[in-house]
Amino acid sequence: MTKPLPPRDLAHIFEHCQAIWQDFQGARVFITGGTGFFGCWLLESFSHANAQLKLNAKIVVLTRDPQAFVEKMPHLASNPAIILQQGDVRDFVFPKGRFSHVIHAATEASAKLNIEDPLKMLEVILTGTQHTLDFAVQAQVQKVLLVSSGAVYGRQPPNCSQVPEDDLSSPEWSKPANAYGIGKRTAEHMAALYQYQHGLNVKIARCFAFVGPHLPLDSHFAIGNFIHNGLKNESITIKGDGSPYRSYQYAADLMVWLWQILIRGEVGRPYNVGSDQAVSIGELAGVVAGCFTPTLPVNIAKEPTGQAPERYVPSIERAVRELGLSNKIDLLEAIKRTIAWSRQ
Repeated sequence: MTKPLPPRDLAHIFEHCQAIWQDFQGARVFITGGTGFFGCWLLESFSHANAQLKLNAKIVVLTRDPQAFVEKMPHLASNPAIILQQGDVRDFVFPKGRFSHVIHAATEASAKLNIEDPLKMLEVILTGTQHTLDFAVQAQVQKVLLVSSGAVYGRQPPNCSQVPEDDLSSPEWSKPANAYGIGKRTAEHMAALYQYQHGLNVKIARCFAFVGPHLPLDSHFAIGNFIHNGLKNESITIKGDGSPYRSYQYAADLMVWLWQILIRGEVGRPYNVGSDQAVSIGELAGVVAGCFTPTLPVNIAKEPTGQAPERYVPSIERAVRELGLSNKIDLLEAIKRTIAWSRQ
């Protein structure tokens, strides 16, 4: 069983989305990927606003294993506003009737799958996206949010400190390891075609790196692994030289951005979602280590190569300028909140 999200995080999302919640008055929302990291935050923040404002909204959640969700999130599964529908994103039975909003957040964000079975990775992304968009057309949906990824840009040039949305770079097509990024870029193109041929209003969120409750702590996410080490009172080991740069947005700010983009984003216009505050993996390990008492030792396996460090850091100027979005919770506070929730 997973704990509810911290009340102050739900209050943060509720407050910074005040202007848009009425768009969900009496709404019927459909969400794919509702049981993962993003999905748990989306469901809980939506449920909180629904109860606070008496929106009388319903949300249908696609899940391959409803019983697992009931066991994981009983406080959400028991909410009468949340309806679980069993099915796979690639071939689920379309729920009957009209829906007002769709959030397509289902994806196989697995580095292991991307390496071992890139064909399946690509097939899940593309087939799942097309099936979800077909449903949105049939259900006469007013607004669709496609959760995409910063991986659509491919390898960020070392001399590009922050990649903007109008950067036309893309993953190298000949490399199997790029199946995820190519799949996400093609899914965006598919959304554009559905807008062109069916008038579907799709908003696009290109998501980068995040931290917060529900983030897997034993997967391929460096920040999650470092927190996992700390919770087990282990030293933090970096397998490389610690030079790559990342940036991290706290999940409560992430939710504000996703809800705002769904309601206020321009149709067909992608928005980078994340933080523009770069931190090297070595520096990140030190920040996480300092959040534990005593401070954890950090071991870096390799010496710097002298080459320009790899970067995965977005420009967020478009979201700031056009939608007035900003990040309110800094990295140190985000890590502390994630640790505190994980210890409960």
